[in-house]
Amino acid sequence: MARYIYEHKQWPEFTWDERQISVILGKVRHLQGKLFGQMAGLGFSIKAERLLSTLTLDVLKSSEIEGEILNYEQVRSSIAKRLGLDYAGIAHVDRNVEGVVEMMLDATQRYDRPLDQTRILGWHAALFPTGWSGMHQITIGRYRDGEMQVVSGPMGKERIHFQAPSPDTVKEEMDVFLAWFNEESKIDGVLKAAIAHFWFIIIHPFDDGNGRIARAMSDMLLARSEDSPERFYSLSNQILSEKKGYYAILQKVQHSSGDITAWLEWFLNCMYTSLVTTDEALQRVLQKADFWDEHKESVLNSRQRLMLNKLLDGFDGKLKSSKWAKIAKCSADTALRDIKDLIEKGILEQEESGGRSTNYNLIPKWRKH
Repeated sequence: MARYIYEHKQWPEFTWDERQISVILGKVRHLQGKLFGQMAGLGFSIKAERLLSTLTLDVLKSSEIEGEILNYEQVRSSIAKRLGLDYAGIAHVDRNVEGVVEMMLDATQRYDRPLDQTRILGWHAALFPTGWSGMHQITIGRYRDGEMQVVSGPMGKERIHFQAPSPDTVKEEMDVFLAWFNEESKIDGVLKAAIAHFWFIIIHPFDDGNGRIARAMSDMLLARSEDSPERFYSLSNQILSEKKGYYAILQKVQHSSGDITAWLEWFLNCMYTSLVTTDEALQRVLQKADFWDEHKESVLNSRQRLMLNKLLDGFDGKLKSSKWAKIAKCSADTALRDIKDLIEKGILEQEESGGRSTNYNLIPKWRKH
């Protein structure tokens, strides 16, 4: 009796229930279009900052899913340098950081080029520049030549979660997969990204790094679906926040006979949440840009600019003059003068409650939604 999806005779012919996923797919496509429309109207500097932030987040979170914590400044600096963006980053970047950045940018910035064996082996080699994964030496830049099991639990009491296809079949499996990946198909691009992710994870062609490469492939196909290298949402960030569910659904669907509806539904819901979060963040960015555009002629000191940016980003708690003094590192009298000046300029208002401890807010137009 077949235990895994690849042991069924119809493998790799996947099936799914169109009716079950059509509503969420429609929502995803609608929000994708809305976001790209809004991004098109942004100025270059805001757009560049969003792109840099998203790619940095994607690289950091995809590695974090696997338990690897990368240095934020190194990742951001490496991406900015490769994209030719102006960012006063740090000079030294570790080789493993350079490698994962290289892979992610190759996937998203050159999304329209075919993904062949040479390219995917290059991605794998870039992920493990020393030939080691933690304490283990691994085969890099070529498909695995040993059995692959995903296990958990203490030694001697291991629990097998998944047994990947035999190493003898990996080359043949990957040839079929890559041919499908590159062909023009009638499958919606977002669905194709979800299918590729699952299919690659099932083949598990490498000793390590399969999850990160699967997520890079998803990003590549999503870029194709949008016909744009510009990334404004991070799927990996959302997967990390739903990590338990991610592994649970992969484990469940690997035992199906070919129906992957449950996986597609999970992937689309995860992507939708990521797009909603991005949309909310973008509204704050747009509001902030509008605010500074409206007040570009206002004479403001550095303390006022610092505090206004904090308020526009969503200040935690109530703003009091004592908090202003502490954050802006100034005296209580100076803080009060700064606040009163902003009230006169129609930027801040005093809360009506009054009392011994007075609170201040941005005027309603500029408050965080």
